[in-house]
Amino acid sequence: MSNISSSAFADTKAHYDLLDGLRGVAALMVIWYHVFEGYAFAGGGNIETLNHGYLAVDFFFILSGFVIGYAYDDRWDKSLTMKDFFKRRLIRLHPMVVMGAVLGAITFCIQGCVQWDGTHVAISMVMLSLLCTIFFIPAMPGVGYEVRGNGEMFPLNGPCWSLFFEYIGNILYALFIRRLSNKALTVFVVLLGAALAAFAVFNVSTYGNIGVGWTLDGVNFLGGSLRMLFPFSLGMLMSRNFKPMKVRGAFWICTVALIALFAVPYLEGIEPLCMNGVYEAFCVIVAFPIILWIGASGTTTDVQSTKVCKFLGDISYPVYVIHYPLMYLFYAWLIENKLYTLGETWHVAVCVFVLSIVLAYLCLKLYDEPIRKYLAKRFLSKK
Repeated sequence: MSNISSSAFADTKAHYDLLDGLRGVAALMVIWYHVFEGYAFAGGGNIETLNHGYLAVDFFFILSGFVIGYAYDDRWDKSLTMKDFFKRRLIRLHPMVVMGAVLGAITFCIQGCVQWDGTHVAISMVMLSLLCTIFFIPAMPGVGYEVRGNGEMFPLNGPCWSLFFEYIGNILYALFIRRLSNKALTVFVVLLGAALAAFAVFNVSTYGNIGVGWTLDGVNFLGGSLRMLFPFSLGMLMSRNFKPMKVRGAFWICTVALIALFAVPYLEGIEPLCMNGVYEAFCVIVAFPIILWIGASGTTTDVQSTKVCKFLGDISYPVYVIHYPLMYLFYAWLIENKLYTLGETWHVAVCVFVLSIVLAYLCLKLYDEPIRKYLAKRFLSKK
């Protein structure tokens, strides 16, 4: 995300419509990944469908780097100051962070303010957790305001961890990365790619995958930093050197490729190399950049496809931010009723999916867009 959230191009530049659409496709796949995560969580097993859906976050990061590089690289010291850049990014990102935190607090209260093991949590801790999420202060595992007991950075809305790293990426871009020459940025990207590949292939996380970053426990901060910094910086490097090629049906090619990559089953074997880590490294270092290049090269050829890509792009960030509070309710329902498969619960899963999209669209139109419009008018320069 946002990773997913970075659909705001420079005011005077054209959109890459297909990248908007692909970000939306990936966001919808995240919803389904979390649905299947729910069955695994409720049943104490492993995720068995869309096994690699967590890699959508890495795809969001490479999109974010490409978009930010394209939108802002040539504006520094001309019409853009560092203060203005940070204001723009906060206005783009943070209203939905607040909304996601509020929804997370509401759904936690609906669940009875109890952790997954049944431990009751004081409402004061819920309010403190809400305040920390709004101001993006992550929770250490085990502290009182880590209310769900899962060790999440942001227990009211778990996926905010990736936005936390997105913020770090934006800060590093403004302070450091944007100043790098093409050659220096290339070296930086190669070093980060080697580090991320080593992290994945040698199973540094000990999870058998790189689905890390969501907690401050163990090597998660290191892994989350690598997951953000490499694709984010690679996206910027690609934006500097991008030359489109002729591609027909680029959106559908990229959509099918993304779904296929996310759907590959978990690869067994961790000695001498983690085979699943090899696959993850391939996706992030090879496949996602190719998909990005194809997507950026393609164009929508009719009004209908343009509308589809625009809609998917518009809802991509809101749906990513607000869907997980609904997932918490879905998980609680699965646990309470001892339901562990899509076949038993497909009707509820579809409702959760549709409701996530509807709620995201309502938040976009009734809250996010009006708030951003007001904040932009109030705080952004007229340059």
